[in-house]
Amino acid sequence: MMVFLSQEWKKIIGDEFAKPYGKKLLKSVATEYATFLVYPPQKLIFNALNQTAFEAVRVVIVGQDPYHGPDQAHGLAFSVLDGQKIPPSLRNIYREIASDIGTKAPLSGDLSRWATQGVLLLNSTLTVRGGYAASHRNLGWEQFTDALIGKISDEKEHVVFILWGKKAEIKGALVDHSKHLVLTAAHPSPLSAHHGFFGSKHFSQCNAYLQKNGEKKIIW
Repeated sequence: MMVFLSQEWKKIIGDEFAKPYGKKLLKSVATEYATFLVYPPQKLIFNALNQTAFEAVRVVIVGQDPYHGPDQAHGLAFSVLDGQKIPPSLRNIYREIASDIGTKAPLSGDLSRWATQGVLLLNSTLTVRGGYAASHRNLGWEQFTDALIGKISDEKEHVVFILWGKKAEIKGALVDHSKHLVLTAAHPSPLSAHHGFFGSKHFSQCNAYLQKNGEKKIIW
């Protein structure tokens, strides 16, 4: 399988694909794309990394899997392409931003504007079979994204890790809390947003931490 990943990120994390689990992962994913409808398009699997260079990463937001409906997933967690209806979880994210910092919700669900500011929008699992949520869990993506988060934690300082939902919170164990900020809350899904996501004020906390450490705030 072709790995459409920037040379910078290949140097950081490309060795994972040479490991036994990585080889098995790529083979499994290639078979899935050859056999089924899979999202996102193959060239966009690593879009989150390609849009946010390693040196630029200041915030990491961890999602679960890509959207499994047509024309939604494009490799950025929680994001959909321009012109697509804003999904419920993202609508709740926009609602919390408005409540937290007063920014009016945009009409677009494309979060590329965050990615270009250093927000890595990383799903724990980078692919999914169309119409089947969580269908690519346990292929090896979780191990890959664990390694990725560990690299960011080890090699950078003062990164904000925003972890929503129990599956994302597990990733917090990979982060050195002494040199990074880790924010956790319920998932923004309508099923759980009222159980700790709304009112979490992660966006203002993130910006306060970045500015305290000499970084520009994120324009959410």
